Amino acid sequence: MRWHIPGTVAVAVLIGAVVACSEAAPRTHTVAMRNVAFDPPSLTVAAGDTVVWTNADFLPHTATARDAAWDSKTIEANAAWRLVAPTPGTHEYYCVFHPNMKGTIVVR
Repeated sequence: MRWHIPGTVAVAVLIGAVVACSEAAPRTHTVAMRNVAFDPPSLTVAAGDTVVWTNADFLPHTATARDAAWDSKTIEANAAWRLVAPTPGTHEYYCVFHPNMKGTIVVR
């Protein structure tokens, strides 16, 4: 048996396969809270990636967006909190308990 696929259908299937393969799968990035600082203090991610804050200090911390778009609430020692990267742009955040702890997520 021989199949005949019209040219436009074959091209559409091929283009769909190329687009599906070229899209990167979401990644997970980690920001450590240690020595009363975010490490790294600046992180660049793709929209849809996940950012995980892990508290390696003995003090509680937060990861709170300056524009109040998101807030981890209290992250206790040895705990973590995750966020799927928001809309593209630069997102500044800080710890409400330690306002000198500042970080930035750049979403592409």
